[in-house]
Amino acid sequence: MTIYIGADHRGFALKAIIAAALKNDGYEVIDVGAAALDPADDYPDFARAVAEKVSVGGAMSAGAVAGDAGEVRGIVICGSGIGVNIVANKYRSVRSALAISAEQIRAGRRDDDINVLSLAADFMEPEAALAAVRAFLLTPFKRDEERFSRRLGKIAELENKP
Repeated sequence: MTIYIGADHRGFALKAIIAAALKNDGYEVIDVGAAALDPADDYPDFARAVAEKVSVGGAMSAGAVAGDAGEVRGIVICGSGIGVNIVANKYRSVRSALAISAEQIRAGRRDDDINVLSLAADFMEPEAALAAVRAFLLTPFKRDEERFSRRLGKIAELENKP
């Protein structure tokens, strides 16, 4: 599984903690920035960089099972988590969720096949953020339950509207 991660200045420190933990766990982590702490940077730039990769990768790995080598997911971080979540959800095939707990993210993976996790650096302790990240990465989508796949089909139809 490839994980793209990006954060602005407010999420910069949390991004470093998460990226190091994930690399230690054996994940392929690609950091799309910020490369340096810059209080003048803008969260849409980093959320866009992650969402573009997941959007393209999500289409290519549509049949992937959670944890497959070909699966692509993303993690975006800003102060509130809201801005990066809004940006990520502008991209086709991206289903981003703002984490409030590991349990909520487990439900989002299981029922909605979320593929981008948005984190609020100003409102989450690193331990809680890591718990949400691990729930995001380890929880499989219930693809064998027709109702969940049907709902994702309806979302895909909305993405194709002009």
